[in-house]
Amino acid sequence: MVLSVSSKEVENVIRGNISDETFQWLIKRLETIISQKSGKDLFMTYSLLSAKIPDNDLLILTFQESLFNSLLNRQHAKILELARIYLLMRVLEADGETFTPKVATLIQVADKGELVAFLKFLAFLPNHLAFTHVAVEALRTNIADVFDAISLNNPFPAAYFNDQQWNQMYLKAAFMQRDLSLIMDVDQRANKELTRIISDYAHERWAASRDIDPLFWRPVAGFLDAGLLQDMERLLSSDLKAEQLAGGLCCLHSNTPEATELLNRYPDIKKEISTGEIGWESIKQIR
Repeated sequence: MVLSVSSKEVENVIRGNISDETFQWLIKRLETIISQKSGKDLFMTYSLLSAKIPDNDLLILTFQESLFNSLLNRQHAKILELARIYLLMRVLEADGETFTPKVATLIQVADKGELVAFLKFLAFLPNHLAFTHVAVEALRTNIADVFDAISLNNPFPAAYFNDQQWNQMYLKAAFMQRDLSLIMDVDQRANKELTRIISDYAHERWAASRDIDPLFWRPVAGFLDAGLLQDMERLLSSDLKAEQLAGGLCCLHSNTPEATELLNRYPDIKKEISTGEIGWESIKQIR
């Protein structure tokens, strides 16, 4: 999912959540930054936002259904976060050539909260691809808030990461025990190399008598070879209902004769998932 957001849309939300006095202060600061092409004023304003704007959840959203509003809700957007990204959107819209390197420098020295805001709403920036390296670098962190900002409820990875980057993110999310149901567009980014990684990781966990999040298996449905079918049989015969359903869903969506034959050997599970009422979200509720 590629998201296109204008600074005007973000501005409308901000204005409903801060005082007019604070908004006018921000606009005047923006006029100075843009007219003088000032990196110093940009850095100072970005820093001052935390003293001017509360770090609270958004109170007012437009009632119109849109991908923009949906993402704000999914990300539990805060007023300060949106103000930070609005500032960057405005300067980049005004003069991308001048301000792109300045924004890159600003993010290099950002504190955790500033970096989280940048990553969560990176897709809003008019030239977001110029900052792909920041998103990829965030995959290396062990700080959960930073990793979650780019990996969960975020359309950017699915839209712009290559397979290697996507696979790295997916595996690390499982390793860090993040909520895999919050990774967007998992089915669309499934790939054969990822299925190999998933199976290898699962076998390591099983050998160590450790659990695996049943949601972890979701991307393998389109790539069920002989080895993965053995993994599915292990899931289908598990004592855990969530694992049974995960194996069943992978077989159901595989649409191969071998997977269909395997699923037919577990008629109760097949009956439960064939109606369409049981899906991956159901597994999240069961586990």
